[in-house]
Amino acid sequence: MLLLVAWPALAANWKLVWADEFDQPGRPDPAKWTYETGFVRNHEAQLYTRDRAENARVENGVLILEARKEHFKNPAFNPAATNSPNPQLSREFAEYTSASLTTRGRASWTGGRIEVRAKLPAGRGTWPAIWTLGTNFAQVGWPACGEMDIMEFVGFDPGIIHANVHTRKYNHARHNGRGGQTAVPDASTAFHVYALEWSTERLDFFVDDRKYFSCLNEKTGVAAWPFDRDQYLILNFAIGGDWGAQEGIDDAAFPQRFEIDYVRIYRPQP
Repeated sequence: MLLLVAWPALAANWKLVWADEFDQPGRPDPAKWTYETGFVRNHEAQLYTRDRAENARVENGVLILEARKEHFKNPAFNPAATNSPNPQLSREFAEYTSASLTTRGRASWTGGRIEVRAKLPAGRGTWPAIWTLGTNFAQVGWPACGEMDIMEFVGFDPGIIHANVHTRKYNHARHNGRGGQTAVPDASTAFHVYALEWSTERLDFFVDDRKYFSCLNEKTGVAAWPFDRDQYLILNFAIGGDWGAQEGIDDAAFPQRFEIDYVRIYRPQP
């Protein structure tokens, strides 16, 4: 856990406190990562698999999250789930598979710099993201736990990178979400560094150390600023869903890869 302190938006010195360089080929390090599985959220089309090399593996020093167009049995199939909170459980088969890795239960942080070097997939219907949720998600739910989207990308809008911040007071469901975007024309052909610098006062979002969005702490309480406690990191590659499928899914584009060169977490030096 990191001590949350205030510091200048661009700290002169950072101390590395957690990292995965993805140097060991094979499965992602189970001491650092776990998996989301099944149909999880946002009416997305993919089924997230667990510990399946076709969807998540490390090779040549890079973590690969691969989305595939394939007819795949839903291991949690429940035909009676049609009217449940997750009606997608009533789907016996998925037509896409992918992976979502998270540090939940492994590592979490309050404040610091989160930095991920990645190359994004392409193709209509793809929706990769680098983001965080509060560790109290199970207790208070979304959006009260807070969400920080360090990088979101939708394939129907190539070359545009998004950052978003969701809280109980400000979120897309209330149509008052806070966010920004920037052009990165070669996001799907070259690696870039996506970063968040997080202090008591503000959240600053960067691509290659170019700041393009800031979210300030208005100091009106936890409904607007739940970021004074730990959050865990998620790397996921969704297909379709409420945002990703707004212009459909191009099946001819698959398979697609979301490639992550490294993840590094820093705290400011005193």
